Amino acid sequence: MVGLRERKKQRTRRALIEAALRLFGEKGYEETTLAEIAAAAEVSTRTFFSYFASKEDVLFYDSEHQIERALAFLSAPAPGQTPADLLRAFIEDTLSTPHEGQDTWSEQSARRLELIMREPPLQARALHLLFDSQLRLAEALSAAYPGRLGRVEAAAAVGSLIGAVKLAVMTTLIDGLPVEQARDAARRAADVAFHGLPR
Repeated sequence: MVGLRERKKQRTRRALIEAALRLFGEKGYEETTLAEIAAAAEVSTRTFFSYFASKEDVLFYDSEHQIERALAFLSAPAPGQTPADLLRAFIEDTLSTPHEGQDTWSEQSARRLELIMREPPLQARALHLLFDSQLRLAEALSAAYPGRLGRVEAAAAVGSLIGAVKLAVMTTLIDGLPVEQARDAARRAADVAFHGLPR
């Protein structure tokens, strides 16, 4: 059970995230200051730095949690589970009911992605995280099948699957479609990555 102190920290963190996203939407990312985010969340700037190193970090607050969860999933295939079946299970798990600390399919997450796509510094950070996470996931997948799946094959499998899903989601959001359609687009993209385009 989460204690009172931890619940208070979670509320403060969430308040900072929500305040930042609202201000970024209203004023623009570059125009919003750390002090304004802290004031909107009713905390001090010093408290802000207890949670985030920069305003950029607010937008990527769950990145490490998500990658750690993905690494754990790909590192533990079931007995007899093939690499393709493991990747299918991973994608379905990601697209299913949100897990603790995950809001991938929320409207807030959609607004965050839209903001990242508009701001070059945020795009650069997102690309860095994408490449880093794909390398780590490919290493985990290869290590889960020693002697069966080489690093190049694991990298190709992870890159094609994650690339297809991410780009499909971003395309859907750019078109202004709702989050549920982005989830459906992700499933269709994963299917294309697994089976290829029909002739």
